[in-house]
Amino acid sequence: MNSFADRLPFMKMHGLGNDFVVLDARARSVAVTPGLARAIADRHRGVGFDQLAVIEPGDVDARLTFYNADGSTAGACGNATRCIARFLMDEGGLTSLRLITERGTLLAEDAGNRLTSVNMGQPQLDWRDIPLASAMDTLELPIDGAPTATGMGNPHCTFFVEDAEAVDLATLGPAHEHHPLYPQRTNVQVASITGPDHLRMRVWERGVGLTLASGSSSCATAVAAARRGLTGRRVTVDLDGGTLVVDWRADGVWMTGPTAHVFDGGFTADWLAGVS
Repeated sequence: MNSFADRLPFMKMHGLGNDFVVLDARARSVAVTPGLARAIADRHRGVGFDQLAVIEPGDVDARLTFYNADGSTAGACGNATRCIARFLMDEGGLTSLRLITERGTLLAEDAGNRLTSVNMGQPQLDWRDIPLASAMDTLELPIDGAPTATGMGNPHCTFFVEDAEAVDLATLGPAHEHHPLYPQRTNVQVASITGPDHLRMRVWERGVGLTLASGSSSCATAVAAARRGLTGRRVTVDLDGGTLVVDWRADGVWMTGPTAHVFDGGFTADWLAGVS
């Protein structure tokens, strides 16, 4: 029989339905393998998530590592970063903190009214940094629909369309996630302009699939819209799961929205032992 002491604790969180399993490895080391990530991601036999996040000690407040549902790593995850920042700020009685990610050191702040902001850093606009397979103009790619390429710590491909609701993203997404122009695969967004500085966006996430929201995708889409002259640099983004505000400032791309810490649980030793 498994005791509570034998269990690996976890937290379930989400930002606008973009959901995460979070492992706190600050006091107890956790070795995450691709197989473990996939097992936890299984919504029938595990817990289920869009991304798995691991909190570890860092040179600043904490270090974060992200995994996709297919077991691959993700360089950035904006909504998970906001969720964890809220948890750590509440835990420490803080109004701001710094988190180390593969993207770099990110500043997070309490935005009031239980909203949390994170600076996702400057966008990557050069083809080498996104990365793309060869030199090209990232504003309009040589792909049907002329999408825009943006890096936000992970690659993005944004299509601007008349009606984002009408696009068969379940077909468009996987077809372009693996496009030859993106050697590391890409997140795929479809977005339409619904008002002044207002976007409607849907997202297919690399290594995950259709998701209710994506923070880094929202940032990439806002940057792409501003670069193309469709909006200003501060926009409201309506996603399937809710609304984020993205502000491309001189110091980086800030994203603000709500978070939720849904429940805590523990993986049993028996279950962990059966994970390949």
